[in-house]
Amino acid sequence: MKGQKLLVVEPYRLNDERTALKAAGRTFVAVDTVGAGENEFVLVVQGSSARQTPETKSLPTDATIIGIVDSIHVGKTKVNL
Repeated sequence: MKGQKLLVVEPYRLNDERTALKAAGRTFVAVDTVGAGENEFVLVVQGSSARQTPETKSLPTDATIIGIVDSIHVGKTKVNL
């Protein structure tokens, strides 16, 4: 893991109205492969998929950040980030 950026991430889920996100109440550590920053929403893969990127294929990781989220839409409704 030498030289890898690790971030603490917190999963979010849709609220009951499906108009905003709310914290799921847990955190975990993920390898950052995209240069994400603090307070950005990211896409994370876990399990064996976490080792399927060129940067993580030889790392013992179980969670990898593979994208930064710009916006979320549910149907035609934009979800507030």
